[in-house]
Amino acid sequence: MLKPNASYAAAAAKIKELKQQYTDEAKTMKWELFMYPLDRWRLHSSFTNGVEDNKGRSTFINLFGIIAGFILLIACINFMNLSTARSEKRAKEVGIRKVAGAQRGSLIVQFIAESVFLSVLAGLVAILIVWITLPGFNQLTNKELSISYNNLNTWAALIGFILFTGFLAGSYPAFFLSSFKPVKVLKGTFKKANALLTPRKILVVLQFTFAIILIICTIIIKQQIDYARERNTGYNKNNLIYHFMTGDVTKNYPLIKNELIASGIAESVTKTNSPLTERWSDGWGQAWEGKDPNDRTSFDRYLADEGLGATAGLKFIQGRDFDLKNFPTDSTGLIINESSLKVMKFKDPIGKIVEDLGISWHIVGVVKDFILTSPYEPTRPILICGAKSRFMTFNVVQIKLNGNHSIAKNLERTEAIFKKYNSEYPFDPRFIDEEYARKFEDENLQGTLASLFAGLTIFISCLGLFGLAAYMTENRVKEIGIRKVLGASVAGITALLSRDFIKLVIISFLIAAPLAWYGMYKWLANYTYRIGIEWWVFALAGFLSVIIALLTVSYQSIKAAIVNPVKSLRTE
Repeated sequence: MLKPNASYAAAAAKIKELKQQYTDEAKTMKWELFMYPLDRWRLHSSFTNGVEDNKGRSTFINLFGIIAGFILLIACINFMNLSTARSEKRAKEVGIRKVAGAQRGSLIVQFIAESVFLSVLAGLVAILIVWITLPGFNQLTNKELSISYNNLNTWAALIGFILFTGFLAGSYPAFFLSSFKPVKVLKGTFKKANALLTPRKILVVLQFTFAIILIICTIIIKQQIDYARERNTGYNKNNLIYHFMTGDVTKNYPLIKNELIASGIAESVTKTNSPLTERWSDGWGQAWEGKDPNDRTSFDRYLADEGLGATAGLKFIQGRDFDLKNFPTDSTGLIINESSLKVMKFKDPIGKIVEDLGISWHIVGVVKDFILTSPYEPTRPILICGAKSRFMTFNVVQIKLNGNHSIAKNLERTEAIFKKYNSEYPFDPRFIDEEYARKFEDENLQGTLASLFAGLTIFISCLGLFGLAAYMTENRVKEIGIRKVLGASVAGITALLSRDFIKLVIISFLIAAPLAWYGMYKWLANYTYRIGIEWWVFALAGFLSVIIALLTVSYQSIKAAIVNPVKSLRTE
């Protein structure tokens, strides 16, 4: 904690000098100490080679903030589309007002005021919905978010946002409606544009472009999560629990271990410096016979007692597990994984010496690679050190429970043993499979939110499309009646009315596909262990979009097509 008047820059420079107080070996290593503000830790603490890389949680928050903004924009587009689509109904009103002396500016103010009023009503409904759904959202995201209704800044921002939304949604209709010429309107010669791409069509394309992008992104995110989740961990997570060595657990570990195994509760027990799902130590500077002088490989370090292989279900491809009873020198034994063996390039690794942190370790075994850190990254080289490590301590008891008994029974009996030897501390077991599942929490949340946003976007887009289709068919009642009199079928009329909308969705897909590919390509670049982007994802998204649009529009089209033509023509 810096003093109130202390200089951050001066303190940061000073802390770098602390390296010189370490051993000569440490001084020669290419690492350095640096300060980092804690107020940036939660959202920005992501580093590549010791440099902040702007890939922290803030990126996640910014991304979904942008998505929320686009969803709001889609809702505004709906309002613009429906307002301009019904322009003929208000054209005479505009003409009469202009003849009566109304200026264009006053008409613009009127139409924007109407939009702002609707935005205020929508804002009140939105506040109610947020109040109702916030507990569920907190449960989904595992957060404790709250809205400070007594905070003036909150209300000022909310009111400003509501007014801005109303202005944004009403701006285009206001300028469009106020531009009508009174002479043409009152003479009935006013006609709407029938261009290939009118502003209204462009807005529909924008809506579905964003919806299709979200569909594609949702599918790819789910694929990536499933791909990493199905990756072989290299150990057996089933019935494997751990407990921190609190209180008297360290002192009574041999008694606890023996009783767990003797009672049949556990198949195997060991102790380590950290759970199997976490890396608590790493570094470089190790030495071994034949090492390239320019090698700067960083190894994960893991401290383990005998029985790690049996407890975790590690697969030995050479050598054996630690066995202090039969091999007392295993206190300086070393088990390496396949990735370490590739770095060290030993043809016969058993018995080879590896120098690390002032201790000469001899290799007793080689295990298949297992995931200690991220399931999205390649397995790092791992050094599993024997009990003599001077820089790591045993912190965790790992227990392989007997699979022939129920979990509840095993935990009940395990708790009794821990209470017997460590009565002052609570029994707090943790399951390795649950801890491993937590590695996917961020991506699962991204996938869930992307799915929700995609569904909401499609729903809002379809609402707009539904309203637009209803108005378009209403304006073509006479045409539909004439076509039916001339022999047109219901299917033919439905296809005619749906064709223009489907064309817009196809255009949206052609725009969305490359944008979604680029966005997902950049997102997947954050993971070394990742999927490829396959063509069928885009085909599926395009197909779903066309089907959804077709179902939305077809209702109005079929409804108009089945009306008796005599009734339609009489009405006209």
